Amino acid sequence: MKAFFDLSFRTKIPIWGGLLIVLTVLTTSASLFAHTYDDLKQGMLTSADSLGRSLANTLFTTLLHEDVWGAYELIEAPLRGTAGGNPMQAETLLVVNTAGQIVVSTQPARLPMLTDLARHGGDYSKIAARLPSADMDSTRALEVGGSRYFYFAVPIADKETQIGTLILIYSRSKFMESFFQSAWRAGLMGLLILAVLLPLNWYWGRRMAIPLMQLTERMEQLGTRRLPDDIDPTLYPYRDELGKLFDAYRLTLGELREKALLEKEMVRSERLAAVGQLTAGIAHEINNPLAGMLTATNTLKHHGECTPRMLKTVSLIERGLLQIKETVAALLIEARVNNRNFSPQDVDDIHTLMQPEAQKKHLKIDYRGKLDNEVALPATLLRQVFMNLLLNAVQAANERGIVWCEIEIARGELRFEVGNDGCRITEAQRDHIFEPFMTHRESGHGLGLWVTYQIMQKLGGRIIVAGDEGITRFGVHIPLGAKV
Repeated sequence: MKAFFDLSFRTKIPIWGGLLIVLTVLTTSASLFAHTYDDLKQGMLTSADSLGRSLANTLFTTLLHEDVWGAYELIEAPLRGTAGGNPMQAETLLVVNTAGQIVVSTQPARLPMLTDLARHGGDYSKIAARLPSADMDSTRALEVGGSRYFYFAVPIADKETQIGTLILIYSRSKFMESFFQSAWRAGLMGLLILAVLLPLNWYWGRRMAIPLMQLTERMEQLGTRRLPDDIDPTLYPYRDELGKLFDAYRLTLGELREKALLEKEMVRSERLAAVGQLTAGIAHEINNPLAGMLTATNTLKHHGECTPRMLKTVSLIERGLLQIKETVAALLIEARVNNRNFSPQDVDDIHTLMQPEAQKKHLKIDYRGKLDNEVALPATLLRQVFMNLLLNAVQAANERGIVWCEIEIARGELRFEVGNDGCRITEAQRDHIFEPFMTHRESGHGLGLWVTYQIMQKLGGRIIVAGDEGITRFGVHIPLGAKV
């Protein structure tokens, strides 16, 4: 029994409802059958009483005058020309005197005159034994167990004297045939009710159970690391107790999500603090030698004897050193960088600096679009963003694979997209891709994308990560004129 109660509500509710409906229909049908039987029996008694009293009043005078033929005519008349299938029609009538002898009957061959009723045996002997002891003043039913007939006795008497008894015999088989016809109609009605209510019970049972199942599954997931999804509000849109339970679940889920976001922000803040401590420690060690190298390159440019090719190389080295210096500054959240505008020359520098990395993997970077003029955005930060994204794309691309880079200005934004044909970024990786020290390469340090994300935050831009089968894309949108 416990195993049944341990079943899911999806099974229990329809079964319980179905059993209740079936039990109700069976009980109602049994009650209807009993009432139908009693009504038919009462109808037979009423019919027998009406016919018997009418005949008894007339037979009293006829028997007093010993008019046997007249008596036969009287009891045979109700049976003449009647349908044989009517259960309310008497099958046999006979008159018995006070001595227990048959005076007249509608079947004289089988029940001849002046023969003792008891001598005919069977039901007749049982009836004969009960008649003398019955001081009848009204129609009575004479029950004979196991008989195929119903017997009713009507006294033939006036106010003072009883001279005999009229016995009316009805066929039990015809009675039962009429009862079964009525019971069959009642049974069909019960089956029709079951045919309507059972599917409705099954539908409404599952209509309530399925939301409960989904709510249970979601509640079981609340204690896991991954929070469950929202429940469709149209699944159970009602405002009863179950609807309030769904509202409580949604409220709890919202609070847990808010808590998870706060915890995530705390983890991120702790990592940022760790990065801050790390960069604060290395900033001094890096900036001092950088200052010396920048001074040396500047002296070489202005006081050395440089060919145009050497001058171009020295300028490239100088911009690279400045980029290193300002990258260190970018790692410091409170740091500010110079505001030189991003120019086509910076784009060319990026192309030049990325070429050796592409050659290592035999890649050809497909550059699309170009800048015709300077853009009112900080050059140092943009160089860092584009270099980080391009370097990641080259490292993630397959050997002899594809890397493309597209730059354009549209709708008041500088748009930059980098793509490659390397391994697709999974959903789990995407959730943590911009966190510090999160890397999926053995040689990576996990700071490049984090720095890129921090720069986007400073510039009020956004970075979009998308991936199809075999393709990964990073898109950057930065509003023009953004300042730090």
